[in-house]
Amino acid sequence: MGTPTGSLREAWEAHADEWTAWARQPGHDSYWRFHRDAFLALVPAPGRLTLDVGCGEGRVARDLAALGHRVLALDPTPTLSRRAAEAGGGVLGVLRADGARLPVPDAAADLVVAFMTLQDIDDMPGAVHEFARALRPGGRLCLAVEHPINSAGAFAGVEPGAEFVIAGDYFEARRVDLTVERDGLRMTFASRHWSLDDYFAALASAGFLTEALGEPRPNNGGRWDRVPLFLDLRAVRP
Repeated sequence: MGTPTGSLREAWEAHADEWTAWARQPGHDSYWRFHRDAFLALVPAPGRLTLDVGCGEGRVARDLAALGHRVLALDPTPTLSRRAAEAGGGVLGVLRADGARLPVPDAAADLVVAFMTLQDIDDMPGAVHEFARALRPGGRLCLAVEHPINSAGAFAGVEPGAEFVIAGDYFEARRVDLTVERDGLRMTFASRHWSLDDYFAALASAGFLTEALGEPRPNNGGRWDRVPLFLDLRAVRP
């Protein structure tokens, strides 16, 4: 298979309808089964404005609104931003916008949420700097990403005890596209592998201080109980 071409934004637009069906099927993916509750436990109390960057079809924005957050949701793709707006769910509004170019004033938000977003943004370091610009001093960033160990390797088999193998260069930033079929649904995930050093260098360069980390597990006895799927993080803009 050749190297994927085009931007990550273009790839997500191409698969927007697939993602909407995938994300809105209750119980279908890790968000419903365990990741949502683990992530929301990191999120601080509602303030004057919460930005949900890379909102997709809007499920995280809707859940934040249900918790009392005043949510402005943003996504760069025409179809997903439209799907999020159509779903409503108590959000203040939905804007079509790139995470590295947020259409909000400096220090406008108390909280930026980027749930499973940074690996899907073409300019990850630029987006982290934009998050800092958009936050007031003392504001928080809560993010979740595909764990770099996960994106760097793969299991050698499907059995619970299968070996996990990193065959390439862990430190090489690279495009990773993966097509998954499960329970009658198909989705192609387009993302970029970044190392832990890449993520934390971007956070440090933007002035963030990390407060909390989590590596949520499904706790179902399967192979992903041994290897981290996700990295969740809360950081503060001093």
